[in-house]
Amino acid sequence: MGKNKLDRFAEMAEFENVFQPDYDAIRENGFSLKNRWAEHYFRNQAPITLELGCGKGEYTVGLAERYPDRNFIGIDIKGARIYTGARDALQKNLKNVAFVRTKIENAELLFGPGEIAEIWLTFPDPQMKKERKRLTSSWFLERYRKFLSENAVIRLKTDSGFQYSYTRALAQQNNFRIINDCADLYATPLPDDLPAITTFYEKQWRERGMSIKYLAFSPGKEGIILEPEGEFEKDNYRSYGRKAFS
Repeated sequence: MGKNKLDRFAEMAEFENVFQPDYDAIRENGFSLKNRWAEHYFRNQAPITLELGCGKGEYTVGLAERYPDRNFIGIDIKGARIYTGARDALQKNLKNVAFVRTKIENAELLFGPGEIAEIWLTFPDPQMKKERKRLTSSWFLERYRKFLSENAVIRLKTDSGFQYSYTRALAQQNNFRIINDCADLYATPLPDDLPAITTFYEKQWRERGMSIKYLAFSPGKEGIILEPEGEFEKDNYRSYGRKAFS
């Protein structure tokens, strides 16, 4: 590991807006902020939004700037990525944003029932070969339900036709309430519920001629979530690596 990365990790350990819980510890003893984020971190009762797989935190910080009356938490396992967003939030003195360095699978250990009002999934890996690893799979959605509020919304923004088609079919299969569904986001004016935040990776896809898809839905709290039937066309450019697409 390079010296710069080690220096960043050491610096980030002192950031007041970053939490790096030990999995075994929170599994056994619980996480100190579970059911208490509003009271003991944000110190208000505003709705909380999660960005899962937040990367460098561009979207999390962007949302926090645009919606000061809401709270935002970015989750990612890569500390070197989180460092960028966390430092940016501190420099901007944003009190409505936090980051947690952990696997997304551990989110149910961090939040209590009804504690989260919204989830953002921005350009997640579609995991075309591994259904259970898809962040919109029934496996993940069942876990999100443990901490989502009754009318919570999940928002997916993706360049992947496979991810979009799969998630759309899953939402329809389970009669989820679909709030917005757009197969080519920039072909029409942006939906009212979508902030004009463009991340580094989204800019790359658009420059390469990729259409950006957006799907917002509410999974509710009742019923078993079933996987959609049928096959979904795979993204051909991914088999060569994203950088190879032109």
